[in-house]
Amino acid sequence: MKNFTRFAIPLICAATFLGACSPQPPVQDEEQTSSDNSPSIQTNSNEPVLVTGTIPFTSPFFLAGNSEPFVLLEDEAGFVDRNREFVFPLEGQAIGPVWLVQDGLLEFSLPLPSVPQGTLIDVDQDNQEDAGVMIFVVAYWSNTWGDPFLEERDGTGWSNAYASTTTDPNRDDEINGGTLLIWAPDDQQSFPTGFGEDEMLFTADDPVTPVPAGYSFVDLNADPFRIYKQPTLELELNEGVGAVHDYSSMGYMDAFETMFTKVSTEYPFTELKSLDWNAIYDQIAPMVAAATNDDQFYVALRDFTYLIPDAHVGISFNPNIFWPEIGGEFGLVLDELNDGSVIVTQVLPGYPGAAAGVEVGAEIITWGGQPVSSALDAVHPYFSPFSTQQHERQQQLIFLPRVPSGDGIEVRFQNSGDSEQTVTMQSVDDVQSYFAADPISLEDQLSTPVYAEVLASGIGYIKVNDFQDDYNLTARLYERAIQGLIDNQVPALIIDLRVNYGGSGGLALDFSDYFYDEEIVLWSRESYNELLGEFELGEFPARVKPANLYYDGPIAVLISPSCISACEGFAYALTSTGRAIAIGTAGTAGAFGDVGLGQYTLPGDWSMQFPTGRPIDANGNVVIEGIGVLPDIVVPKTLETVLGNADPVLDAAVQALLEQLQ
Repeated sequence: MKNFTRFAIPLICAATFLGACSPQPPVQDEEQTSSDNSPSIQTNSNEPVLVTGTIPFTSPFFLAGNSEPFVLLEDEAGFVDRNREFVFPLEGQAIGPVWLVQDGLLEFSLPLPSVPQGTLIDVDQDNQEDAGVMIFVVAYWSNTWGDPFLEERDGTGWSNAYASTTTDPNRDDEINGGTLLIWAPDDQQSFPTGFGEDEMLFTADDPVTPVPAGYSFVDLNADPFRIYKQPTLELELNEGVGAVHDYSSMGYMDAFETMFTKVSTEYPFTELKSLDWNAIYDQIAPMVAAATNDDQFYVALRDFTYLIPDAHVGISFNPNIFWPEIGGEFGLVLDELNDGSVIVTQVLPGYPGAAAGVEVGAEIITWGGQPVSSALDAVHPYFSPFSTQQHERQQQLIFLPRVPSGDGIEVRFQNSGDSEQTVTMQSVDDVQSYFAADPISLEDQLSTPVYAEVLASGIGYIKVNDFQDDYNLTARLYERAIQGLIDNQVPALIIDLRVNYGGSGGLALDFSDYFYDEEIVLWSRESYNELLGEFELGEFPARVKPANLYYDGPIAVLISPSCISACEGFAYALTSTGRAIAIGTAGTAGAFGDVGLGQYTLPGDWSMQFPTGRPIDANGNVVIEGIGVLPDIVVPKTLETVLGNADPVLDAAVQALLEQLQ
């Protein structure tokens, strides 16, 4: 699965161009005659039979979830018609293996079928009906749904990344270079030799030339195009729009300014978040200019991200900064109740908190001489920034008890049934309380991406842990669970998304299809177009479409600030239409910008990420970002619900669904 968008002139003869002049000289054939005078077989020693090559990649998302990758002889009928929803015909899908040879590099091999089963298209622009040619691109794909081949949910249209062609993202992914592979049923067909005045392929102004029967390669980078045959061809597939913006060879200031110019222009939520880019530059540029080593440059970049309230903005981890700043802890895990009180939910044995007499259930009254609420407000979590207050507060609670190792802190607290006490604790160098508090760290690392069961109440329960694990396994487990719900007539369903850090947005939307019996448009995408100098609305909106299975029972979706990105898209797809109710103690993270094209590498080998696209509803409003999906039923945080053994959010969902079933 790709993580990107699924988009008569005289000729001059040239020695390197075969077929530019008509009639074209025949390619030398070899005649083989059997000894019994049976009909001879004509073979062409130059006829293409195999394409091999490499697939270099820089994107950190490239291999994520791709459990069944291959190269495909991709039928370009979709591109000829400019139809992004063109479904690759199953009978025409010739595929070949790929394998990892080193970090950042795959190799592939694609044997060519003797007679391909692609779509014959007449592209000679003579206004007469001809048999036409089949047009192919060698492209990297991976299978998620169904059998090993591509179906509609796996991808449609044409490739704009990891393909033998290059495309222009500012011109609706028009093919503008690279190599095509064509197949003609006879020697009476013609093919373009250039892009024409409109600089677009397969349009009325294309110059054309006759092409030989069988396979031919077409070099679109030559002028005119070079059309040629050879038995094998080695290609390097183009990473295209998926490539990381690599500024690592520049100096600190040049790299920062180059990135800043691009980010400040393309960032899709400037108005929504009231960002003043000039002020941001004035604050960060002096730090960059003063940096004399990679760690100082890192701090400047890290502080740059802090000024953009967006959980999709980030920078890679630097232990040289983390440990001195917040490498110390006290062995305490905190939570905040609805009444504003901050309580201790865990005390790790053998740590300073336990030695100081702090117990589970203790209320923290002051921290470092300040009221604890003020101390929390001042916490700047290391792994910032955040798109919503609920997500930031969750992380402030995690990072309040993290300080430089060896630092002392005065804490006033009250254990249950005791009087208040004030102690000074000395931090120790460790991260155990962080892992005990962070929701994703608490998940079973060996659990499957989808878990399903029927609860004692008779209600179905599906927990979706992420959308970035093995896509094929995730899809199969999920579809199996839906089939089980239907077969066993399970009357209602709870979908638990409380800890799901996202992944493939396409997979998340596919998951929602099983709960609808009609197509519904959810949002469209806007991204910056360099040619237009403005944000442009994408042609095809995100929508749910009925799947091969349909579950019609009532649904409750469990959410939290640890439901991020693609997880939020799934929750929104179910709740915004009223198909499901959302239940939780707080809303989701509110981080929903596109990040696939916003990856950067800077000096010091620091990686950074910034959104480049935004979701827009039919009224022109930004969807999810900065707000999140909010619960229809808010489960309050009390001392009993936070410290009890029960799961109050799950219990609330069961109760709500049972009431609907009455």
